[in-house]
Amino acid sequence: MKKKALTVVLTLTMAATMFAGCGDKKTTGTTETTEAVSTEDEKDDQAKADEVAALIDAIYVQERTDETDAQCKAAKEAWDALTDAQKELVSGENADPDYFGRDTGDASKDDPLNQDDIGENELLVVSFGTSFNDSRATDIGGIEKALQEANPDWSVRRAFTAQIIINHIQARDDEKIDNMDQALERAVDNGVKNLVVQPTHLMHGAEYDELVEAIEKYQDKFETVRIAEPLLGEVGSDATVINEDKAAVAEAITSEAVKAAGYDSMDAAAEDGTAFVFMGHGTSHTANVTYDQMQTQLEKLNYKNAFVGTVEGEPEDTACEAVIEKVKEAGYKKVILRPLMVVAGDHANNDMAGDDEDSWKSQFEASKAFDSVDTQIEGLGRIKAVQDIYVAHTKAALEAEPLATAGGSNSSATLEDGTYTVDFNTDSTMFHVNEAKEGKAELTVKDGKMTAHITLPSKNIVNLFAGTAADAQKDGAKLLEPTTDTVEYSDGTSEEVYGFDVPVPAVDEDFDLALIGTKGKWYDHKVSVSNPEKKN
Repeated sequence: MKKKALTVVLTLTMAATMFAGCGDKKTTGTTETTEAVSTEDEKDDQAKADEVAALIDAIYVQERTDETDAQCKAAKEAWDALTDAQKELVSGENADPDYFGRDTGDASKDDPLNQDDIGENELLVVSFGTSFNDSRATDIGGIEKALQEANPDWSVRRAFTAQIIINHIQARDDEKIDNMDQALERAVDNGVKNLVVQPTHLMHGAEYDELVEAIEKYQDKFETVRIAEPLLGEVGSDATVINEDKAAVAEAITSEAVKAAGYDSMDAAAEDGTAFVFMGHGTSHTANVTYDQMQTQLEKLNYKNAFVGTVEGEPEDTACEAVIEKVKEAGYKKVILRPLMVVAGDHANNDMAGDDEDSWKSQFEASKAFDSVDTQIEGLGRIKAVQDIYVAHTKAALEAEPLATAGGSNSSATLEDGTYTVDFNTDSTMFHVNEAKEGKAELTVKDGKMTAHITLPSKNIVNLFAGTAADAQKDGAKLLEPTTDTVEYSDGTSEEVYGFDVPVPAVDEDFDLALIGTKGKWYDHKVSVSNPEKKN
C-alpha cells in the first residue's frame, strides 16, 4: 500500500511539474508576442511622427512657392491626426512638438490687415514677424493701431519679411499674412497711388536693406513712394554716435522695466542691488554697432545698472558670458532680463527666458553669482512712447520728398533712352575715375534702367558691389566684374586699366558702392551721378 501511494504521489508531482512547465512556456510565448506587437506599434508611431516632421521642415523655408498653401494645410492635417503620444515624437531639422503644440495665445485677436478696396493712400507697416500670437497682436498690432489712429486718411496694411514665420502662422492658425511681394502686388491691384512704408525693424540692418530692394522693384507702379526710418534711426559710424530716437527708446524701455519690477526709478533699483539686462537680437551687418550705441546712451543717462547684450551676430563684448561678467563686476546681486526687441517672440521666450541650459536665464543662474534672476517678456512695440516714435517717423516721411518713381524728377523715366555724359561723384579722393576722363562717366539709359560706365585709374580695384561692403561679403552677392579699358593721356601715352558698369538707381542721389582691391579688403563708399548731357 505504501509503495502504491508513493507511486501516486510521484505521478501527481510529475504531472504538476509538467503543467507548471507548460504554463511557463505559454506565458513566455505571450510576452514575446506582446513585445513584438509593442515594437511594431512604436515603429508605426515614429513613422507617423516623422511624416509630420518632414512636412513641417518643408514649410520651414524663407521662399514662398505655388505649393506653399497646400503644404501648410497638409502639415496641419497630418499633425491633427496624431495621438498625443505620437505628437511628442515629432522631431526634424526644424520640427518639434512646439511647432503646432505650443500655446502662444489666441490668433483670432490678431488682424492680418490684408483687406482690399482700401483707396489710393496706403501705409504699409513692414515687420520681421512673430509666430507668438499674443505678441503679434500686442506688439506689432499695437504699432499698427497707433499708426492708423494718427493717419486716418491712410489705410494701414501689414507685411512680414520672414516667410518662415508667415508659413508657421498659416499652417497652425489658418491666418494668412502677406510677404513683401504679396503686399506690394495687393497695393498695385487695389489701385494705390501713394505708398508709405513704415518698417518696424529696430535699425538699418540686413532686413531693412532687403525691404528697400523689394520696394525698388515696384516703385514705378505708384505715383509716390516714401520709406520711413526704422525705430532707432540712422546707424552712425561708431559706438559713440547716438540720436534722439535712441535716447527716447532708452528712456522708454528703462521706464517700463522699473515699473514692471516694482521700483520707482532706475536709481531705486540700483540701490536695491538690481541690474537690468536688455537682450537684443544682434546681426552680422555693420548696423550691429547700434547695440553699442544703445549702451552708450544708457550710460549717458547715468543708468549704471543697465546692460545691453545680443544673442547673435558678432557679439564679443555683448555676448551672454561677457554681460554676466560685467554685471558681476558691477556688484549687482539681482538681475532682470528684458528683450531689446520690437516683439517678445521666440528669442524672448526661448533664448532669453527659456528653461534650456543655453538660455540667458539659465546661464545667469548657472553662474551662481546672483541671488535672483527674473525675466520680463514684453516687446518694445507695446510701449506707447515707442509707438509715438514710429508715428513721428511716418509723419516725417509724409513730409519728405518721395522716392524717384515713374513720375519722379530724378527717375530714369525723365531721361530718354540713349547715352549721356555725366559727372561721377564720390566721397573719397582715393576713389575716382581716371584723370583722362576728367571726372566723367558714360550713362546708358535703356528701358527705364540706368547704367554708368566708369573708367578707373588702374587695375588696383578688382571688384565693385552695388551696396554696402557688409552685403558684398554675403553668400550669393553679385559682384561687378571689371572690363579692360584703354585710356589715352594728354602726353600721348596710353594704358590699360579697369572699368566697371555700375547700376544707377537715380540721378543726383547718393547710393552705396563698395569696392575691394588687390589686398582683399572691402571698403564702403557713397557715389552719385549728375549733370546728364545727351551724346549725339
